[in-house]
Amino acid sequence: MKNNKKTKLLILGSGPAGYTSAIYAARANLNPIIITGNQIGGQLTQTFNIENWPGNFPNITGQKLMNQLYNHALYFGTNIINDTIIKIINLNKTPFIVQGNLFTYKCDSMIIATGSYPKFLGLDSEKKFIGKGVSSCTVCDGFFYRNKTVAIVGGGNSAIEEALYLSKITSTIHLIHRKSKFIAEKILLQKLKLLVKSKKIILHVPYIVKEILGNDTGVTGIKISSLNNKNIKIIPVYGVFILIGTIPNSFLFQKILNLDKNGYILTNKNNFKNSNFTETNITGIFAAGDVMDNTYRQAITSAATGCMAALDAKKFLSKINK
Repeated sequence: MKNNKKTKLLILGSGPAGYTSAIYAARANLNPIIITGNQIGGQLTQTFNIENWPGNFPNITGQKLMNQLYNHALYFGTNIINDTIIKIINLNKTPFIVQGNLFTYKCDSMIIATGSYPKFLGLDSEKKFIGKGVSSCTVCDGFFYRNKTVAIVGGGNSAIEEALYLSKITSTIHLIHRKSKFIAEKILLQKLKLLVKSKKIILHVPYIVKEILGNDTGVTGIKISSLNNKNIKIIPVYGVFILIGTIPNSFLFQKILNLDKNGYILTNKNNFKNSNFTETNITGIFAAGDVMDNTYRQAITSAATGCMAALDAKKFLSKINK
């Protein structure tokens, strides 16, 4: 067994939920350890411009915001370890034990804030061209398509936000959505409307993607089909960005914790008689952020549940340490 790390509170994940829970836990003298996971800072690091974080931070990127949260957690003495949990050894009773690539971790309490990862369409042609023109990260890959034509698939906040961002880089964007109406915030839709009017963004609704086209050099086009009349369009594009939602990072906890049908960790949030809102079906294990939230999925709500999980963990630890 690898070298052990022991702590009162182990936090899995380094997004808004993980960092916020660490800040509150450290201030309560719980000496938390954060395990960052593969993506330090979480999915928010892929967001170019954040306009809805309270405090009116002008032109702040997701990466910059997460760097600030990282430094805030460090300031209060959080031990942040760049590791990934690969195996659950024991969650039946305390001490809970999980194994990472670097260390084995023992803890009296745990906050799972492992977030989520991008959802894809599931097409064979999509898998074929991932990394060769198909992407889920405009911040990572957008610069490859300067003054070129691309497609974005999706209709929520993320899809519209990234379309607005890419409009400053690309020549034309084909925005494809399976529904007739977009579900993004009104302010984003107002900005989208202006870009549609200027023909910078071309809408295709309600359409679905049938196939991503390409050759040995990468993506060359996209075939889409109308849900109204089965009309087929083939659109020449150099890149396709899939922005249709996320899947919770809960696979390690299958058959251990209660999950809903989509894989989100279930907590006491639906049982208002229980004050430990973020506690899972295992006493002493809590969940926060996108791994347990299938409704709001905002950076600020993730941070809020991270705060709540830390307070719930503090309450739990105060009882067992009497």
